[in-house]
Amino acid sequence: MHDGTTVPPHLEETAMTRTRTLLATTAAVATLGALAGPAAASHGGGDDGRDRDDRVIRTGACSGGARWKIKAKEDDGRIEVESEVDSNRTGQRWAWVLRHDGSVSARGTATTTGRSGSFEVERRAVDGAGTDAFVFRATFRGQTCLASVRY
Repeated sequence: MHDGTTVPPHLEETAMTRTRTLLATTAAVATLGALAGPAAASHGGGDDGRDRDDRVIRTGACSGGARWKIKAKEDDGRIEVESEVDSNRTGQRWAWVLRHDGSVSARGTATTTGRSGSFEVERRAVDGAGTDAFVFRATFRGQTCLASVRY
């Protein structure tokens, strides 16, 4: 030790062994992290929500029992945005609005169909400079779905 005290040899060996073990463990964890990081990101594990096709997908709950999903991806220099509402009830007529960077890009109505009682809206938008923000809002009898995605 540097303070002038004497350390018994068996304790000095123990401290050196612990240091070596700590260094080896740190190196192993760093190596595993480096190997697992790219694999996780390429399978949708990245923090930005992108999957291996460079899509961004978000999901959530509406104010009632319905669920929403919104996806954005590049498509021939434009951005394809798909929005879906799943209420598990067929025949519901929903009003919806899609906003792109705050401006109304499209609006309409859609009726839930199929066994899942859902509808989907798909639009292609101009890819502006920087990050584009999309907000999809759908309403039915007081229930509201509010989905957003940045791409």
